[in-house]
This record gives sequence, structure tokens and C-alpha cells, in this order.
Amino acid sequence: MSSTDSGYSATDIITYIGVPLAVLGVLPILYNTVATLAALSKIKRMLRHGKLTALTRSDVVNRVIEVELPRYAVTPCDRFAETELYWKPSRQPSSIPGGSWTTFNWQARAIGAKTQRVEYADQLRQPQVEVPFDELIAYLLDLGAVPDAHGWKLLRSTGLWTPTGCSLMKSPDGYHEALTIAPPDDSDGHLSLKANWSSDWTTRDFSSLPPYWIRLPPPLLPEPAETHDDADTAGEASASGEETQIEDVENGLKEKKQGISRQQSLDSIQKQADKITRSTITCQISVDGLVSAMSQEDGTLFSSAHLRDLYIEPLRIRSGKTDGVWFASVATAYGTTSQTILWNYKIPDEILNFARRDTVPCGVLVLMGVVDESQTPEWATNYDTQAEARELYFRRSTEYHAAVTAEARMPLPQREEAARARMQREMSQRMQDMRDRSRLESQRREARTSEALQSPKWDTKLVAEHNLRWLRERKECDTGFHVSIDTSLALRDVVGMLLHRMVLDGQFASSIFKMLDQWKAWADNGGMRRSDLEALQKNQEIFALASLLVALVRDTVSAHEGTLSLDLQECLRMWKTVRL
Repeated sequence: MSSTDSGYSATDIITYIGVPLAVLGVLPILYNTVATLAALSKIKRMLRHGKLTALTRSDVVNRVIEVELPRYAVTPCDRFAETELYWKPSRQPSSIPGGSWTTFNWQARAIGAKTQRVEYADQLRQPQVEVPFDELIAYLLDLGAVPDAHGWKLLRSTGLWTPTGCSLMKSPDGYHEALTIAPPDDSDGHLSLKANWSSDWTTRDFSSLPPYWIRLPPPLLPEPAETHDDADTAGEASASGEETQIEDVENGLKEKKQGISRQQSLDSIQKQADKITRSTITCQISVDGLVSAMSQEDGTLFSSAHLRDLYIEPLRIRSGKTDGVWFASVATAYGTTSQTILWNYKIPDEILNFARRDTVPCGVLVLMGVVDESQTPEWATNYDTQAEARELYFRRSTEYHAAVTAEARMPLPQREEAARARMQREMSQRMQDMRDRSRLESQRREARTSEALQSPKWDTKLVAEHNLRWLRERKECDTGFHVSIDTSLALRDVVGMLLHRMVLDGQFASSIFKMLDQWKAWADNGGMRRSDLEALQKNQEIFALASLLVALVRDTVSAHEGTLSLDLQECLRMWKTVRL
């Protein structure tokens, strides 16, 4: 039956059947277009909310959206220059998964880009950033976060296999998680972390001392004498001079004003130096030693407005010189206690071993007048000089009486001649006895010095205790280097003041470091020699002060296995950079 017989033409069939089929074929394309545009709009809205710059491309036919987001390397904001950004969380953190790092404000630099192909907005992931692990932990500690001992122990033992969600840092109240292990989707082999913070959790501020910093107290110095201005005397000179020679007076006034101006400038510089000397110094110690030192006036807040940078180049660690290593080691020993959780610099093992060895013979301290011989083990040969003197006296008396008796039996002329010979002989004997006594004393001093060098060695702590007492007894108020040694000051307090002085006085610091190098050299080379003893006797006060520093290094508390401090330090050593 034809189409004409059925009543429908070919045109009708195309119209009623072909067109609807064509429309149905276009509908998926239209749906994909609408869905893709809607998803793209949502993605752009999410990017705007997080203040993220990204390149977006869409394929409406295949329903694919390409998003190219930059990857950053970040570090915490400057604590002193960017106070507002440092202490407060970001106002608009990103809601995109993987963007927990936007909780804080950072100093960021782009290091690459990541392209994602997504179909829905919920599939978008923000690239994690790379951040130095130690700086991240120090930043959270500075804000007030508390380390989770269990999390750090688990991270150290299991590494990248640590379960997702394991807490490393908690809020100050301990009820919320501030830093946790994140899924390793975008980690590329790095440790993946997730951050969380609220402004209500911040318990510290810019007045608090940040991690890796120490505060050195100023030494106790006498108040400076008040200086009187010479302007009044200049005025009196001008008044009296006008009556005699006006021109000479004017020239004299001009020269005097110039002298007064120069003197005032010098006085101003001296006052500024004295002000810094009496100010507290804060030092930042990194893994590479001393990084910066700033003077802070007493009673002021720890902020950039009250801090002044100090010159520290001689105290930095440099190849070929040990000054920076000594300073960083002593500063670390001063700034760390059994309660210290996080510290950057590790005291070299050779310095720790030197500080914990017995290196100073006790007899040397006796020769230097630091210790009484009764306080030491028996080490020197004892001589009965009084018995030797009595024996010589009796021998000479016997010889004298025998000569006088023999002279009494002689005739008068021979007696006078014998008396003269006896007197000459006695004078020669007295001179010889003096020479023999001087030679014997010199030999015994040499022998005593040799015995002192071979005497039992004392540890540095005992040596420092006796040297500290010697410094106090020698001059309780002020030593030759303007470092006050008061009886109420403990060894740690004195070391803090010495470090303060070493930051400001390069010559003083250099003399201390030179003595420490000499001390360590003869300790490593078989013990003290006579030349070393002579060097100590010439610089006894420097040696006494250096022994205080070594004693503090000796007592440095080492972290025990299984403690939070050791676990945390080991994790920071294993992962220098993490993904956040």
C-alpha cells in the first residue's frame, strides 16, 4: 500500500517522525552544554571566593572542564613587618578541598601549575602548597598550638603510612585538631598535611618570645656619670671677652661652639652605646647558627618598633673559623632546658664530648691560685724546708764554733790571720748557700709544675665552680671586661650576661673563642703542656670565663629516646618540606 493510499505523504512522515527524532538527538548536547556552563559558573564562583587565579576551559560537547591552578611554595609572614597578617587567620579561606593552607596568610611564590579535568564542581581540588616543615611547626607553636605526643610518635615510626586524620598539633585547649595527616592524593611522595585554625585559639602575641629565639639579659653595670653642658661657660666667656677684645672673643666663641657641637655628638653616640649595653638582646638561632640579634629596651614589647638590629657577622658560622660554632653551641645550651620542645641548632658531638671530658689538672688550678691544695687529691711532693734550714744552720754553727775554738789556741798574729780567712770563708759560704737555695727552689718549682701537669684531671663543671668563686672573690662588682659577677648570680645567669657582652664586644668574644680553641686543642692532643699553662696564667680571667661557658654546654640536657622532643626533631629532620 502506497503512502498516497494511506493518506500520508513523504513530507508528512518527515515532519511528524523525523523532526522529533532530530530534536531528541540534540537534547543531550543541549543538556551537556547547560550542565557544563552551570558547573563552570560554580567553579568560577568558588575560585573568586577563595581569591584564586586560574585558567578555565570547557568542552560543552564532551562535558569536560579544564582548570589550571598555580602551585605555590609558601613561608609564614614576617613576624615583625607583617604583624597583622602573622597573628590573624585569613579572612576568606578557600572552601575547595586541598586548600586548608589558605586558613593562614603566607608569603607565596608560584613554582608551577596543575591542570585538572573535572565534570562537576565538587570534583575540583586545590593544589597543595610546599612549606618548610620546621617553619610550619614553629609558626603553629608561636600561635599557641600544642604538639600531640602520640601523633608525632606514630609519624616517626610509620612515616608516609601514618593513618589519615592522625593529629600532630592541637588547639591550646586540646579539644580541636590544628594539624592532621591528609590524604596523599596530591602529595607526589611528600608528607601531606591539613591545617585548621580559629582566631579564638591564638593564645600568644607579638610580645611573646618566638621559637628558636633566646633572650640575653644585660650585665649589671654602674650608672653612667652625668655630663654637664659647657654652654653656660661659653656664655660667660663671651660676656667677659666683649669688654676687652671683641674679635678674639668672637673667634673663640666660634671655635668653642664647634668643639661643644662635636662633644655633644660624641656624647650622643656614647649614650646610645650605653643604652644598647643596658638593653636586653634577643637572638635567633637556626640550624645554621646565629641568624640575627636585636636589642630590646627593658619594659618594651617584643615588636619591630622597639627592636634594633645588631652587627653579628663575626658570630656567624663560617668555614675555617669556629667562633660561630662556639657561640651557637653555648647559646643553645643557654636557651634549652628539659622543658624545651623544639630547637633548631644541634651542638656538634666533638664539642659535647670535649665539654664532658676531664681535661683540666687540679694541680694547675692550685698553681693559678684558684683552689687551695688541701681541696685536691695528693699530687705534689712535700718538702720539709724548715728541717733543711735547721740542719744547715746547725752545720754552719758547728763549723763556726770549731773555727773559733781553733783560733783561740793560735798565737795572736796567726789568730788574726785565721779570723780574716774565716770571715771570708763564711761570706763565700753564705753566698753559695743563697745560690744553692735559689737553684733548689727553682728545681722544685719546675718539678712542682711538672707534677701539676700530671695531677688528676677535674671535669669542667667542678673547674667552673671554683673559677666562679675565684671571680667573685677577686672582684665582686666588675671584672676587667665589665661583666658583673655578683654572689647572687647563678652560673646560667652569668653565661647569659657573657653572651650579651660577646654580641656587643667583638674583641671580648674573640678572646673567649681563642681560649676555647686552645683549650680544646690541648685536650685533644694528649693533655696540657707547659706552654699551655703559661698561656692560661697570662689570660687567667679569660680562662675562668670560658670555663663557665663549657660547663653550661656540659650540662646540656639531651633528649631521651621516646620523648616528644626527640620524636618531633626526628620528624623535622626526615621531612624538610611538606605539602599542606
